[in-house]
Amino acid sequence: MSLHLFCLFNTLFFFKRCPIFMEPQNLTGVSEFFLMGLSDDLELQPLLFGLFLSMYLVSVLGNLLIILAVSSDPHLYTPMYFFLSNLSLADIGFSTTTIPKMLLNIQTHSRSITYADCLTQVSFFFLFGCLDNLLLAVMAYDRFVAICHPLHYPVIMNACLCGFLVLVSFFSSLLDSQIHCLMVSQLTFCTSVEIHHFFCDAPQLLHLACSDTSISTILVYFMGAIFGGVPLSGILCSYTRIVSSILRVPSTGGKCKAFSTCGSHLSVVCLFYGTGLGAYLSSSVSPSPRRSAVASVMYTVVTLMLNPFIYSLRNKDIKRALWRIISRTD
Repeated sequence: MSLHLFCLFNTLFFFKRCPIFMEPQNLTGVSEFFLMGLSDDLELQPLLFGLFLSMYLVSVLGNLLIILAVSSDPHLYTPMYFFLSNLSLADIGFSTTTIPKMLLNIQTHSRSITYADCLTQVSFFFLFGCLDNLLLAVMAYDRFVAICHPLHYPVIMNACLCGFLVLVSFFSSLLDSQIHCLMVSQLTFCTSVEIHHFFCDAPQLLHLACSDTSISTILVYFMGAIFGGVPLSGILCSYTRIVSSILRVPSTGGKCKAFSTCGSHLSVVCLFYGTGLGAYLSSSVSPSPRRSAVASVMYTVVTLMLNPFIYSLRNKDIKRALWRIISRTD
């Protein structure tokens, strides 16, 4: 499942009003929240720090190498690799939104995050998460045109359309992030401001709110349907047409060649939505918010780390471009 669908279902899991006798704080009176992280065990903190630092560095370095390979090789100046470089940039932003703050808190033995930083984290989390979602849908459309309409591909996927699709994806994601940020900023909170997560998770913030969150819950549903359901439907529709077109190819070699052009993207799509679904099912089975946070590591950290490996190991053009870069440095 996508980021939006996961947050939508998580909202139902965490939605719970504070008791009436609890004194709610005014929004302006909340100066900070406390990110409870993945574990309270002090002996595990160095291990968590090393593990997440390693995954973050691998993710950033891998995505930077893809961007460098695409930008340095004229043979990769195609729509598919243009979208891939933008997806890598979004992945860097997505991982940078959450992991550095977690590492800082572990290193300083602090769990606090200011109210302003929390809102900023919510905003960028949805910006880059939604951008990931939309770019995957755009890439699915690109593969659909390449396989189902190969003769018209250069005309349809021209530079203007590619730039337009990326700009639409970015500004749609920006709109989504600002709506979520505005929604969170309108909440009032109880005296307890402990977030059982390693970042400011919107469903957890709804759980902490003492004000009426019914409108916010409806808004999460609506935004999830628009920015989560529509791209997912587009991906499913594109691959339905792609599979149908590949099955009509008479030769086995032709089928393998056609499938290889979208194999990497399909793997990333399955990983992205599969880990989101796994995180949701884990949070549904277990009532513990901490376990839900651990499960969400899969789609917020692990997926972003594996994406560069999938595209580089399964793609001869990317490997060739990377070897050229390495040979130049020798």
